[in-house]
Amino acid sequence: MELANRVKTLTPSSTLAITAKAKELKKQGHDVIALGAGEPDFNTPEFILNAAQNAMREGMTKYTPSGGIVELKQAIVSKFKADNHLDYSTDQIIVTTGAKHALYTLFQVLLNEGDEVIIPAPYWVSYPEQVKLAGGSPVFLTASEENGFKLTPAQLENAITDKTKAVIINSPSNPTGMMYTEEELKQIGEVCLRHDILIVSDEIYEKLIYSGDPHISIAQLSSDLQEQTVVINGVSKSHAMTGWRIGYAAGPIAIIKAMTSLASHSTSNPTSIAQYAALAAYQMDGEPVEGMKQVFAERLEKLYELLLEIPGVTCIKPKGAFYLFPNVEEASRNNGFASVDEWVSALLEEGKVALVPGSGFGSPNNVRLSYATSMEALIEAATRIKRFVLKHQS
Repeated sequence: MELANRVKTLTPSSTLAITAKAKELKKQGHDVIALGAGEPDFNTPEFILNAAQNAMREGMTKYTPSGGIVELKQAIVSKFKADNHLDYSTDQIIVTTGAKHALYTLFQVLLNEGDEVIIPAPYWVSYPEQVKLAGGSPVFLTASEENGFKLTPAQLENAITDKTKAVIINSPSNPTGMMYTEEELKQIGEVCLRHDILIVSDEIYEKLIYSGDPHISIAQLSSDLQEQTVVINGVSKSHAMTGWRIGYAAGPIAIIKAMTSLASHSTSNPTSIAQYAALAAYQMDGEPVEGMKQVFAERLEKLYELLLEIPGVTCIKPKGAFYLFPNVEEASRNNGFASVDEWVSALLEEGKVALVPGSGFGSPNNVRLSYATSMEALIEAATRIKRFVLKHQS
């Protein structure tokens, strides 16, 4: 049977591919340390689990409005006000089946065939695939390591054409952990306003910042920018709720209304029980979240220190998320490999450490390491990587 053209261009997820290979080696009895995880290694806080149980017992197991229960929307409105100094009404909010679904639905209602979306590279692997599925064309701009993996206003200005519909900003970033400053966001925002370009601001790692820098949403910088921005967020990373699949989008009423209509014909609604769990996440104190954040900060410091001791490895210290994105091109070359992808594959086979090659993120000289695992595993992983590099050094 002939498949639809829209799926023939999809690129398989490099994260899932390396994870599958690591799992297969584990099944064979090998001691593999997998650093590909894109989720916290903590369980969902107890008070959220209790809220979900209570919701089930009270019969909250039926269909809900397609855009989410009003109580959760109100809690999200309050969150934006308290955390980001942004005023939204509930009809400017849609609750979705994860932040990924919010992005997917947004591109489906936004893009026509051939519309362009500017995506800074390195990028999260699903951005270009979702744009393509909506009939759009991803336009990649290299955000260089010299500029901290950040897009410049000049780059953005030069890339805009009459087909440009949107630009994606992800801060803190997956895979780099970098963050845009307020001034950098202002300058990017000015370009977008001048050319009437929609800003898609993915802020899913907002709560996981370790540098002391404040999280700035580009939407909070002016009323004009708020009207020109769709903010994507959710509870997956901040509250260790990846499996609950609750994300949301906030933006202009016309866009949110269209997204809600599309959702009504696809998912019907996000899972009712998960919505009440997310409601509890935003109504209760953030002590469990702060505890998780502190553990991540300690792991970051240690793993970053150990990576810098490996010959041929350089790394910009991230400010947020839970990833390191070191450049291993020199180490790979000195080890006699034709590409970083080959080096990553050999490291897994021989050193039994699973990293995600940067090629899947649009940055072939880098690799992504997640520190969403125990400190013991991280120290052992760094030891194995260093041993592998020294063994193959030419």
